[in-house]
Amino acid sequence: MKKIHIFLGSLAMASILFSSCKKDEVTPTPTPDSYAIPSSYEFKNASAVSTVDFSGQKTRLVMLDQISALMTDTSLVSEATLLKMFDGTGFTDEALNISGKKLSDKTASSTDYFSGINAEQTSIRDVFRAQFKLAELAVKSKVEASAGVAGKYLDGSKYRFFSENGLEPQQVFAKGMMGACLLDQVVNNYLSKTKLDAASNVANNTNKVVETDKTYTTMEHAWDEAYGYIYGNDNVTANPAVYKYWSSYINQVNADPDFNTVKDAIYKAFIKGRAAISNADYSTRDAQIDIIKTELAKVPAVRAVFYLNEGKTKLGTANGKAAFHALSEAYGFIWCLRFTQNPTTKAPYFSKEEVDGMLADLLKGTNGLYDVDYLNTALEAIATKIATRFGFTVAQAIDATK
Repeated sequence: MKKIHIFLGSLAMASILFSSCKKDEVTPTPTPDSYAIPSSYEFKNASAVSTVDFSGQKTRLVMLDQISALMTDTSLVSEATLLKMFDGTGFTDEALNISGKKLSDKTASSTDYFSGINAEQTSIRDVFRAQFKLAELAVKSKVEASAGVAGKYLDGSKYRFFSENGLEPQQVFAKGMMGACLLDQVVNNYLSKTKLDAASNVANNTNKVVETDKTYTTMEHAWDEAYGYIYGNDNVTANPAVYKYWSSYINQVNADPDFNTVKDAIYKAFIKGRAAISNADYSTRDAQIDIIKTELAKVPAVRAVFYLNEGKTKLGTANGKAAFHALSEAYGFIWCLRFTQNPTTKAPYFSKEEVDGMLADLLKGTNGLYDVDYLNTALEAIATKIATRFGFTVAQAIDATK
């Protein structure tokens, strides 16, 4: 009888183990093979309603457009108005004024890099505010730009406006904001695992608990917001299609045969990562984060080298002023490197100190960019330093189209 009891007990235990194994088998860990990945960034719920929303990012990209345009408007440019616009008001479009959105509070404010680092954050925002004063001075001076004198320069059929050291305030602002605001928000904030997995985000996403009165989970929305800072103001149905800011420069870098996988890699990683989130596949999501951070960082690096070379080529004409637009773009893209994130080290590909050093080197000559003799050597050294860090050559970067 004892043997029978032992035997029956063994059967019961086996049954429990079998049931446990069977349960594991019917709820496998999600993988991309077990769910559909769309060909474009379109995601809908069971009711066929879109779950994608990056309206806030689109609004800020429009704000950036309008501020940049005003910085070269000879009749309307005003430091006071530009300061208001940076803080979310002062636009001619009332919808922007009442949107509750502003660029200033999203500048240098990422979870990974600027949480609690108020001194650097304040310093960065002040740099942008300073460009407004420089822009008004240059645009309203009505004199020819020269060493130590802010003014205008006729570049073909268009006037450029330079501050006294040769930098173009509008370009420093626009390209700098692409780094300190847009890029920082994408890779160091919305794609930060600290933010994505905060509080109950993982549990709510896994259980498909959407935000109040919304169609998306908090994690899905954060991913969409990252996407919006890259593609939010594009118009692909226009003829020709319109691409803005990072989306535009991704295309330009991708046009170079040496970097012609960048565009697909970034866009497909955004799609695959979003599909992974909707299916609670967090390992695949994390792999896409690494791809986006790696590939996106190449864009400011390649464009910085490209514009440094373009500036070097033009230095010998018009006392160097023909080169200043390109060099101002290079200045802005170099600054963007501080806001990249290497997914392996979790740090920028170039530290703040390294970026500050390169920018200082760019302006170290007498009267900044006007010192053509100094720049002829310095530009090549800076370009080589950037290219080497990213594992490409200067020659490869200068093949990129404008």
